[in-house]
Amino acid sequence: MSKAAVIYWSGTGNTEAMAKAVAEGAKSAGADVVLLACADVSSVEGCDAVALGCPAMGAEDLEDGEFLPMLEGIEPSLPGKKVVLFGSYDWGDGEWLRRWEERCAQKGILLAAESVKCNNTPDDDGLAACRALGASIA
Repeated sequence: MSKAAVIYWSGTGNTEAMAKAVAEGAKSAGADVVLLACADVSSVEGCDAVALGCPAMGAEDLEDGEFLPMLEGIEPSLPGKKVVLFGSYDWGDGEWLRRWEERCAQKGILLAAESVKCNNTPDDDGLAACRALGASIA
């Protein structure tokens, strides 16, 4: 059984709702899943797969108070693991997610599936996409 961590930061609850759906999808596909707020993460050792969720902040950036420092801490151990990205946004077209994907590529982190983004509160289709994303890392 693969061990998966679903790690997220959420300000409004939208990305948290997405994280719960990702965890649900991974669990229903047979993974041993742990759902964690980024403040509770210091390591991803022992995980086969990692799903990372962060909304767009400011000028299409990752949240830099808690999420970015946590990400910088775990990035060296992500290459070789199944990694997927997700998050919500309120404006723009998902530029923060494209920049995040580029950041992963520069650090040798291969994404296991297409990232999922939802505009504000995830609707039924968005939650279904999150569950499928979770299943892809199981």
